Amino acid sequence: MQIAQLYIEGQRVDMFDDVSISITDTIKDVRDISKVFTEYSQTFSLPASKTNNKIFKHYYNNDIEDGFDARIRVPANIELSSIPFRNGYIQLEGVDLKNNIAHTYRITFFGNTVSLKDILGDDLLLELSWLDEFSKKQNGDKLMFSPDDIKDYLTTIQNKTVDGLSYIAPVQVPLITHTQRLYYDSNESIGDKGNLHYDHQNGNTFNHGVKWTELKYAIRLNIIIKAIEKKYTISNGYSKNLVFSNDFFHRHHDNFNNLYMWLHRAKGVVTTGEQVETITYTVDDWTDSTQTYSSIQNGNLIMYPSSNVQYRQLKLTINVDSGYSSVPYSFIVFRDGENVYESSVITGSTGQIEIEATSSDSILNKNYYIQISTTQTIEFSSINWLVRNRISAFLFDEDSYTTSTINIQGEYIEFNITQQIPKMKVLDFLTSLFKMFNLITYVEGSEMIVKPLNDFYDNPSSDSPYDITEYVDVNKSQTNVALPFREVKYSYKGLGTFLAKQHQQLFNKEWGTEEYNGEDNAILSKDIFKVEIPFEHMKFERLLNISNPNPPTGIQWGFCVDDNQQSYIGQPLIFFMDRKTLATDGKISFVNEVNGNNGALDHEPISSYYAPANSDLDIDLFGVKQSINFSKENDEWELVATNETLFNNYHKNYISGVFSPKNRLTKITAYLPLNILYKYTLADRFIVSGKSYKINSIETDFYTGKSEIELLSDI
Repeated sequence: MQIAQLYIEGQRVDMFDDVSISITDTIKDVRDISKVFTEYSQTFSLPASKTNNKIFKHYYNNDIEDGFDARIRVPANIELSSIPFRNGYIQLEGVDLKNNIAHTYRITFFGNTVSLKDILGDDLLLELSWLDEFSKKQNGDKLMFSPDDIKDYLTTIQNKTVDGLSYIAPVQVPLITHTQRLYYDSNESIGDKGNLHYDHQNGNTFNHGVKWTELKYAIRLNIIIKAIEKKYTISNGYSKNLVFSNDFFHRHHDNFNNLYMWLHRAKGVVTTGEQVETITYTVDDWTDSTQTYSSIQNGNLIMYPSSNVQYRQLKLTINVDSGYSSVPYSFIVFRDGENVYESSVITGSTGQIEIEATSSDSILNKNYYIQISTTQTIEFSSINWLVRNRISAFLFDEDSYTTSTINIQGEYIEFNITQQIPKMKVLDFLTSLFKMFNLITYVEGSEMIVKPLNDFYDNPSSDSPYDITEYVDVNKSQTNVALPFREVKYSYKGLGTFLAKQHQQLFNKEWGTEEYNGEDNAILSKDIFKVEIPFEHMKFERLLNISNPNPPTGIQWGFCVDDNQQSYIGQPLIFFMDRKTLATDGKISFVNEVNGNNGALDHEPISSYYAPANSDLDIDLFGVKQSINFSKENDEWELVATNETLFNNYHKNYISGVFSPKNRLTKITAYLPLNILYKYTLADRFIVSGKSYKINSIETDFYTGKSEIELLSDI
């Protein structure tokens, strides 16, 4: 029997003499291969002693102010025979009373990794405020959704220094359009088309190519990882930060390093906020005609109090230029920063309101200003304030103010990453990456260790393997089928873009999806196990010159529309991205100016761009380019199939072992000594009767010292 002792936030708790603490330890369970596990315990009981009542602050009494919050897991650790064994968290499940007196506290112990869910909760990526450090350029200027900035981030490397660290190309613009179909035809010159062939001659028929309004920024995934580390701190007794190890996320030149997420929150062109909100403009260009009872100061209207004034009326008139009468807009009137009037959406030549108040009302000595909102470029011929002051029953004095012509360029807005990043929970983002790359995670010291499962099993502890034959209860064991399913399907949830849909229709197979049922393709029993990643998985296209198809051009692009070629949102889109420089005579036609109807007005040539891809184009040798397809597919850039898939490189070793006809799930009972219980890791091997096994799970009862162990054949 081992003597187990529990500490909660450093305080030793009282325990029943015969309490049974049973901990299950597993990192990857063959029965649920999509999940990452850690140690956890069954619920057990503590006496409602004086010490424990103090720790739990008499939880049974809800009249106590600032009592124990059972909604939150708190740091705890377990010792065996006074030697540290496990760190983690406990959660108070409830209190049992006898004769209205507290008798028992029911708690559950959880391992450190489980705490990720508690730390991150339902927080969204858009709450990672540190990301907006990259909404500014290297010189400190705001990143804009404008033709100049879009072109710069599409064509050249834009590095950024934040907090003294230099980040290489953290934000760039990939050649992915949200609506416009692109193609390449060296013999066609038709205006306002998506033909990327650059024709240098003058005339409207040559104004074609990719429109700057069709493009959006993308951010490296490792910058999002850094933002997660910046935001979250584990508030436990050890006061350690949530820091991921360098095993995967922070390795340079790694398969993860060149992955980006497209900053595409909603359909169509970039706008602010939810991409259904509007560009705002505060009116401050006023000319005053009189200054009797009011004035304009810094763009704000100020009304002065006067004993002569019996009654006041404010009238606002907004006049839209006739060429923009079909453009919708709205406006808000603010008084000292408070919204006092908000219009509905207006489409027409004039917007007008009246605000009436007596001279004693709170409108006096207040600052009024107007904010106009629109989703498109719009021009106002003038905006007028009229202040009517009734001096007597028959006498009015009027102050009037007007603006000059106001032109609001609806597309030219500040680009804030947190306003444009897709709506996705931080926890879902991380677990999606864990599933993609078959990552395992556990806490070690001050770090959250994150590494591929292959690397984990390839690096057992120095004392491995442990021969536990002499500790096994030979009177009880089982040998079971290891395979709980007949097929494993790895796929992405987002397969709705045009070319991905077309791939499914042509080949009767989902793009990038792996369906594995063993090397022998045997018809097996059981169910299909599905691992579905909630990212969008786009099929890209390397363009051919329609007039001269061979060789292919050096241009690869993405088309974010559905199978009806309508603008599409889908799941958060991730992809590799690399800067490509075209051949000496190669040029892409870039439309740098559009009109209010998004028609091309001007274009210019560009000779380099950022190409999106499903394989790491930064690696020159094709045979080692990592793909984010799960299945073997023709690489869009190389136009030949690649074996460097997610399944082959990150999942197959484990899954093929599970599917092997030689594999077994062996269950044994053992009484492991402390020198093994303290030191083993789940990467280690156990030897039983001369055979080597991987550990599927260990459940240890520290009162009896008995361990129920599940072992997988080490194939």
